[in-house]
Amino acid sequence: MKIKVINPNTTWTMTEKIGAAARAVAAPETEIVAVSPTMGPASIEGFYDEAFAAVGVIDEVRKGEAEGCDGYVIACFGDPGLAAAREIASGPVVGIAESAMHAASLIGTGFSIVSMLERGRASMEHLVHAYGMHGRCRSIRMTDIPVLDLEEEGSDAQALVIAACRAAIEEDHADCVLLGCGGMSDLMKKVTAEIGAPAIDGVSAGVKLVEALVGLGLGTSKRHGYARPLPKEYVGAFSDYALK
Repeated sequence: MKIKVINPNTTWTMTEKIGAAARAVAAPETEIVAVSPTMGPASIEGFYDEAFAAVGVIDEVRKGEAEGCDGYVIACFGDPGLAAAREIASGPVVGIAESAMHAASLIGTGFSIVSMLERGRASMEHLVHAYGMHGRCRSIRMTDIPVLDLEEEGSDAQALVIAACRAAIEEDHADCVLLGCGGMSDLMKKVTAEIGAPAIDGVSAGVKLVEALVGLGLGTSKRHGYARPLPKEYVGAFSDYALK
């Protein structure tokens, strides 16, 4: 099968890291196509960034349908454009926040999220409630690290993430932690070893979920909520996105 893993920001070094994490867990017969949109923000650190990143995600899913992709992983912990992507995709589409939370619900009684800038807390809280996980979420710990610091050699970003994960386990009584940024996708094994508890990378979880759904012959239902968008005129910069 072919799975497109979409890093919704335009920082290619992060996309390469995300692609490597996806390939590390994918089955031998699974082809991983890791991409960044050709338009959008360099990093996603708020609702404004998410709104523009969503357009790039939708664009990549449209291309993926023409390229014969069987499923998609949206590799940003805000899951930007997820519902819209499902409307135009025939195969399954998952976000890494959604995937990580569902995986955590199967291996422990409660999880904590460790993510980046404090301003992103509201988005995390929204997703926890939207996915029905508020009864399982022990805490949300924001490290106040800019996303692109994860790409900087010699920065203390990794150490700060590990410290926050350890505190979540020891102080918040979480059974596992969710690495709340696609840029943390290379840290899963290291964090797990450091804290003595599972650290879940949503990219890895998302790839395995898509593989399972495709293997079961399950695509996105087009009956009601994720039915194809209605044909109508789009004008201006979005004119090419209108469906006929």
